[in-house]
Amino acid sequence: MTVSSSSESPRDVSRLGSLDALLFDLDGVLTPTAEVHMRAWSRLFTEYFEPRGLEPYTEADYFEHVDGRPRYDGVRAMLAARGVTLPEGSDDDAPDAETVRGLGNRKNAAFAAELAENGVAPYPGSVEFLDRAIALGIRVAVVSSSRNAVPVLEAAGLRDRFDVIVDGVVAAAEGISGKPAPDTYLEGARRLGLTAADCVVVEDAQSGVEAGRRGAFGLVLGVDRGTGAQTLIDFGADVVVDDLGEVVGSLGSSRTRDDGPTDPPPPRIAPNTDHDISTSPREDQP
Repeated sequence: MTVSSSSESPRDVSRLGSLDALLFDLDGVLTPTAEVHMRAWSRLFTEYFEPRGLEPYTEADYFEHVDGRPRYDGVRAMLAARGVTLPEGSDDDAPDAETVRGLGNRKNAAFAAELAENGVAPYPGSVEFLDRAIALGIRVAVVSSSRNAVPVLEAAGLRDRFDVIVDGVVAAAEGISGKPAPDTYLEGARRLGLTAADCVVVEDAQSGVEAGRRGAFGLVLGVDRGTGAQTLIDFGADVVVDDLGEVVGSLGSSRTRDDGPTDPPPPRIAPNTDHDISTSPREDQP
């Protein structure tokens, strides 16, 4: 099902046939790792809240306070929703440390174990959409809050499709604000040599579509994996689909400019060596 913010708006799926790049979120858009994150967050906060007599953690809490945010931001926001304040701590805090970063590292350890044990398969409709875009010469990038983006892409067999990855590793190293700020998406566009108006943001999270709207991107395409189509529209999506396979045809059958066919995408490059793809504690997208 495809839902548009306005039946009269020109900001609809027809724009997929004319814009130059697709900026993909990872968890919940390309891979079902959002489900793994959800289970890890639920385990963390259920175990933390229950012994302290706090209001139980719910799935609604995930979408409202955690989904799409950098991991430590998610911890901070969820604790604040229960009136809890903890010391910030440091990135190398042990998972049993009662600090914001200790709790975040505890959650990441659970996520890493789940990924190592069970792996991850990408959404078939997303792979079809991605591969069609690449075949048409549309530029692609991953923009994720996750510091686990590279190992997730490798586990899913998608790493070789992306020359540009702006993730939690890049954001931390370069001091780029995370979603719902638009900065990581703007950096993705910049690394492709494009403006925001040239690019489509593809997101499943409330904070992610808000980032797309705040960055004035050419189109914000929402993918409803549980957040709700109307919520995604309310926070900034122009169009919402249940699966990216629904809009493969909207990419078009060929891509031409006034001066001839589009240039082919640049050759793929080796993984960014700035990324540490070990399973050591890292900030990941909820």
